[in-house]
Amino acid sequence: MFNNSGNGRRQAPVGAEGDEGRLAAGDQSTELPPQATRRRFTDRYKRQILAQVDACESVSEVGAILRREGLYSAYLAKWRKQLANDAPGARRRGPKAADPLIAENEKLRKRARKAEAELATARQVIEVQGKVSALLEQMLDQDAQTGKGER
Repeated sequence: MFNNSGNGRRQAPVGAEGDEGRLAAGDQSTELPPQATRRRFTDRYKRQILAQVDACESVSEVGAILRREGLYSAYLAKWRKQLANDAPGARRRGPKAADPLIAENEKLRKRARKAEAELATARQVIEVQGKVSALLEQMLDQDAQTGKGER
């Protein structure tokens, strides 16, 4: 799978992903290879590898699969844990999904604040109406006593 160039270093086979930046044997170019990118594994691939590993009868067979695929044993542990949670690859970058109860709670609090503000306004209107009514009643009483109310 891997080519040994005689210097003890392992190199990925020719044509492997990310091979574009590798220098040819006789090339003395000083150009740097492109930035390495993190590998991403599909859920299908993870399940396929775990099935192959689970079918192995000896540790050496597991090691052979890991070497063939260029994987670390830590991947297997992580993938098994994800599979146990029934969500391989479910963790995504970015903000966490909001709990629907928290969102509903905030919505109800906002609604309660609005209702309390409307209630306070309604109480003020009722208070003003009561004062206007008392003032009008007082004016009518004064008019009745002075006799200006009759025409």
